[in-house]
Amino acid sequence: MSAPTPYVLPGATLGVIGGGQLGRMFVHAAQRMGYFTAVLDPDAESPAGRVSHHHIHTDYTDVDGLARLAGLADAITTEFENVPSPSLEHLAAARPVAPAAASVAIAQDRIREKAHFVRCGVACAPYAVIETAEQFAAVGDDLLPGILKTARLGYDGKGQQRVATRAELAAAWEAAGGVPCVLEKRLALDYECSVIVARGQDGQMVHFPPQRNLHRDGILAVTEVFAGNIPAGQAARAIEATRAIADGLGYVGVLCVEYFVLADGSMVVNEMAPRPHNSGHWSMDACDLSQFDLQVRTVAGLPLSTPRQHSPAVMLNLLGDLWFVDAGDTAVEPPWADVLALPGVHLHLYGKTDARRGRKMGHLNITGPDIDTVRSTADFAAAVLGLPIPLSE
Repeated sequence: MSAPTPYVLPGATLGVIGGGQLGRMFVHAAQRMGYFTAVLDPDAESPAGRVSHHHIHTDYTDVDGLARLAGLADAITTEFENVPSPSLEHLAAARPVAPAAASVAIAQDRIREKAHFVRCGVACAPYAVIETAEQFAAVGDDLLPGILKTARLGYDGKGQQRVATRAELAAAWEAAGGVPCVLEKRLALDYECSVIVARGQDGQMVHFPPQRNLHRDGILAVTEVFAGNIPAGQAARAIEATRAIADGLGYVGVLCVEYFVLADGSMVVNEMAPRPHNSGHWSMDACDLSQFDLQVRTVAGLPLSTPRQHSPAVMLNLLGDLWFVDAGDTAVEPPWADVLALPGVHLHLYGKTDARRGRKMGHLNITGPDIDTVRSTADFAAAVLGLPIPLSE
């Protein structure tokens, strides 16, 4: 009799905690490979729940809901980092869970996250931890001007305040409710980039090419990926640092790490996301394997193949503001037909039932034979949609 396979093979059920757009794209990738899927999310209209074979409508901490998920799924992942880590620990007692609760817990707390980066030998911006009045008093003036960030529950620029003086720092910490924070020194940036890796249960790791990113108001707006988009030395350092961070966690799953490249060419780490990332959405149309395909493979324990980029790509984030081009409050569908008339354009909408300003509604991937063609098409698409141009810095 042959030994049992360590893999969770197609035909089994993969579970995901969280019903947002990342969960939806994971579900689609799993279903293409022949898996059944189960989503746990409290929103009955969640994007992932609406397309999954099973949708468990419970809170992320509901014991009965977690038991139902463990009963349905042969392996389980998560689509966002703020899922309570005790819920992942609870599930891991019954089923394989990737990423592990310990990794997610570190990513949920900027203080622990920065300590992990330091342990891995990856440079951070100069910073100070502020949890007590004594730590606040000990903050050096050399960290100002800076950015005060709450240690927990911050994403897309939320939980962050720019401060230039000690008085502004005091007011910002008070406004944050005196919760644990990190003060980071503001640095002169050249650009931002990110690296996405997938690491298997056996420690095998593959990565996508580094992605050059542009943020507006703290939210990712544009990602460009093509040969030479980042100088070779900086790209190699970012990949090496990301691998060190993943190895230091004993990580299993898809991990994104964001970096700031400074005016002098040096690089510091910003933060990590223990899941697929907005800046990796381009891989859905410009690679033979997307970040969601690799997420399926890591949670199922399957072998990892290095993704191959076959086309230069630009990704445009589509926020709910596009539905409100006029000053009124009535949502109007953007001119998708005009955008889809352009060559190399791939529209991904997330199935959200109502548009709101600032809400991520979808993304647009543009691919083509060369970066000049792709950028030209992306600029035209942005103009049609009313997005700011030029798209690159």
